[in-house]
Amino acid sequence: MLAIRMQRKGRTHYPTYRIVVQESQRHPLSGRIVAEVGNYNPATKNLVLDKEQIKKYLSNGAQPSSRVAYILKKNDIELPKWYKESSAKHAQAKHADKLRKNQPKEEAPAEEAPAETSTDAPAEA
Repeated sequence: MLAIRMQRKGRTHYPTYRIVVQESQRHPLSGRIVAEVGNYNPATKNLVLDKEQIKKYLSNGAQPSSRVAYILKKNDIELPKWYKESSAKHAQAKHADKLRKNQPKEEAPAEEAPAETSTDAPAEA
């Protein structure tokens, strides 16, 4: 099965990405690719896509990664009907009942201080 994914290139702290068609079992950095269909530079927001090749591979069953699918939709490339968008991930606490914000509020004991009875005492400076 083929996958359309981003392959990181560039140098330290300055990434650039190639958008490649690759066997889905391979690691993105392994180097063996079927075709290079575009590139993306996040620093300059420069994006180059070969739309004809992308449409060809999508029609033949290549599965786009979630980031590539987002880029393709943004550039008006229609995704196949069988493609399912990944749902947004929400972090959940393992033991939510133990969180401080989920504990019942403790009522502080109301200590009544005796009121001052001498009101005619001069204020000291």
